Amino acid sequence: MKHRGIVMSKKGMVSSAHTLISASGLKVLNQGGNAMDACIAMALTSGVVLPDMCGLGGDAFVLYYDAKTKKVTAMNGSGGAPAKATLEYFQSKGYQKVPHDGMLSVTVPGAVDVYFEALKRYGTMTFADLCDDAIELSENGVPVSEKVARHMHTDYDKMLRFENLKNLYLNDGQPYAYGDIVYNKDYAKSLRYLKEHGRDGFYKGELADKIVAYSHAHGGLFEKEDFENYHCDILEPISVDYRGYRVFQTPPVSQGIIHLEELAILNHFDMSKFKPDSAEAIHLMVEAKKIAFRDRMKYFGDPDFVDNPIDILLSDDYTKKVAQNIHMDSSINEYDFFEHENGHTTSMIAVDKEGNAVSFIHSISATWGSGEIVDGTGILLNNRAGTGFNLHKDHPNVIAPYKKTMHTLNTYLITDLDGHLRFVGNTPGGDNQPQWNMQVVVNLLDFGLDVQSSVEHGKWADMHTFDEDGQSHHVLKIESQVGEDVLNQLREMGHELKVIEPFTCSGACQIIEIKEDGLRLGGSDPRADGAAMPEI
Repeated sequence: MKHRGIVMSKKGMVSSAHTLISASGLKVLNQGGNAMDACIAMALTSGVVLPDMCGLGGDAFVLYYDAKTKKVTAMNGSGGAPAKATLEYFQSKGYQKVPHDGMLSVTVPGAVDVYFEALKRYGTMTFADLCDDAIELSENGVPVSEKVARHMHTDYDKMLRFENLKNLYLNDGQPYAYGDIVYNKDYAKSLRYLKEHGRDGFYKGELADKIVAYSHAHGGLFEKEDFENYHCDILEPISVDYRGYRVFQTPPVSQGIIHLEELAILNHFDMSKFKPDSAEAIHLMVEAKKIAFRDRMKYFGDPDFVDNPIDILLSDDYTKKVAQNIHMDSSINEYDFFEHENGHTTSMIAVDKEGNAVSFIHSISATWGSGEIVDGTGILLNNRAGTGFNLHKDHPNVIAPYKKTMHTLNTYLITDLDGHLRFVGNTPGGDNQPQWNMQVVVNLLDFGLDVQSSVEHGKWADMHTFDEDGQSHHVLKIESQVGEDVLNQLREMGHELKVIEPFTCSGACQIIEIKEDGLRLGGSDPRADGAAMPEI
């Protein structure tokens, strides 16, 4: 039984992790804007509604589907490390790893460039047209959501360490309760400045000056040139064929490659003979996940620095070979290194009445990012360097000047083999993203579930961890609604389980299906505060 009904429309539709965000995108569609206009409005609003996860100080990735040409385009809005961020610098300071927060954890924010470039290429409205909701909420206050209030508690110690963060997002040193009103008037001023001065106001103007000055005062490495030299990348997406459809993903440095490799491995199994939430289906997906994450760790990085073997790892020969390592009576213990619990993001999707579509995701990386809010701007900076780079000399993700770290953000859409759009979707969740995206795609294409059921079925996340003796092993966090029989079967297959309450695996999967007759069907994850909303 579904928690929510399927949302339907013959025109446009938006979906996101918060109703205020979806409402902002729906307003744009009702004003005649297209899918890209709607997503940029939602992105700007989300920076105020979910300040713990995203904003002007973060990164963004996009897939855009053009209905007339059937062309899919990818945008990479991740920023590079400062020019002074050399391996030798960190070694000279005695660091064993890049700090997880503070100014040394920050990369150049790329999201603002994506907002402006996406509108210039694919929008019908301007930044000035689309930022008023965000300005209104910043200036006149936004109610603290349950999830944001929860992150004020879970990250309380971190918030106390950063003066501007503490003063803005704690209430006299204590977490706000949900429903309390929070104001960020400096953020409203920053948005108004961008409304007047455009993208150069962030990368060449007053906002860049303020970020660099703050960096100098707080032990960072940024210089003005780091911002002046930044531009987002317009790229060809990567894709695999799966069950008679084509699944598109954002290319490296995005970890969309993991999602596609998982599906390419599953291509060698008949998933349809199993049931949704069955032990066999879950086992095959978990094992495919382990192999794909291992390969990301081993091979992938910034394509300006690293030769990424995309074609090889997505090839039928390679995926058939690694699929042979999956057995139904045992579990692989691949070393994949990632801290799957630590990424926090938000994402949104839109389809307009013309059939154009956008899958959009942006983030400041960990909850509350670097902890650093730049004086007088209200802008919370990301900690992408701290969560993505390492200090191992020969590793693909070793830090280097202007280098972009391999990135958790990824987003997908699905066409038929003739190029007609059939699904647009995504989820936030750090290294959980390619796991949850895989689960939704399998629910849709292997099991034929409807869009709402596909995001509501039992959710799991495989985590790589270490025991007290330093030995690595995997723990499968899984929601209990899959049933005790399934849980026991998974244990017999060799999985160590962490069983959690129903609908507590986090994430915020969104999906819109486009039927052949043009009907739009929307599903939104009940594990978040969002909704799919239809254009009338």
